[in-house]
Amino acid sequence: MLLITCPYCGSRPEIEFRNMGEAHIARPDPATATDADMANFLYLRSNPKGLIAERWRHVHGCARFFNAVRHTVTDKFVMTYKVGEPKPDLEALAAAQTEAAR
Repeated sequence: MLLITCPYCGSRPEIEFRNMGEAHIARPDPATATDADMANFLYLRSNPKGLIAERWRHVHGCARFFNAVRHTVTDKFVMTYKVGEPKPDLEALAAAQTEAAR
């Protein structure tokens, strides 16, 4: 069973959580956004192979949103942090993981 650490509740099984998509993306201003801007925001994501910052929600717990850094190949959660905290340096985290694996 995959355990995800909620920054508010601690470690819980993955069935309590929902992935809400990529974190730290710029949302267009609805008053000035074109149709192309809205389409890009709604449908285009980076989808990298490696680490990604995502927004998650603890739906069967505290119901709060939080961010997580997850490896897209292994599904391993590297870290979780509260919404509003700065995005971690994904390149530095990847380098640290590579170094630790040696």
